[in-house]
Amino acid sequence: MAGHAGAKGVRDVFLGLGSNLGDRLGNLARALEAAERLPDTRLLAVSEAVETEPWGLAEQPPFANAVARFASGLSAESLLRALKQIERQLGRTDAQRYGPRVIDIDLLLVGDEEWDTAELTVPHPRLHERAFVLVPLLEIEPSASAPNGSRFEVDAAVQGRVIRRLGPLPGFERLTVRADTGSAPSSVGA
Repeated sequence: MAGHAGAKGVRDVFLGLGSNLGDRLGNLARALEAAERLPDTRLLAVSEAVETEPWGLAEQPPFANAVARFASGLSAESLLRALKQIERQLGRTDAQRYGPRVIDIDLLLVGDEEWDTAELTVPHPRLHERAFVLVPLLEIEPSASAPNGSRFEVDAAVQGRVIRRLGPLPGFERLTVRADTGSAPSSVGA
């Protein structure tokens, strides 16, 4: 996958966002708004939101999921801390693993970096298994691959089947990559 080159180690960062409580699309949009305010970080593109089946704990409402592409000079560890803070500010609690949530923000890819610590694993360790992440990721970056060069394939995903498209996130239409046309927003790569 091509990285975003720039000063101070700026590189492409892909975030997975999910919500299945309250105003799902509004929750995703509020998370993006907060992430846009992070220092040395710029939102480049957003997938359309998709509605997906819950997995892990099946007895819960369906999720709205999207993937966003940022250019960021923050370290992966700094990004993770900031994203966890955004989740808390938006009302996320860790009451039940794989349970319902107002917001979930996952750090999927950080350039071609690989991390494996107690707090952070990049690329996300289950990225290749999750249709709810791969469908929107490949929508905004069709050539997405792991740092080792292996391509991500939707056909290999077994968790979180996409039910239907929900469209652009409110307020982010200008940066939305349209699945039906495959067209990227004009600001991508700018």
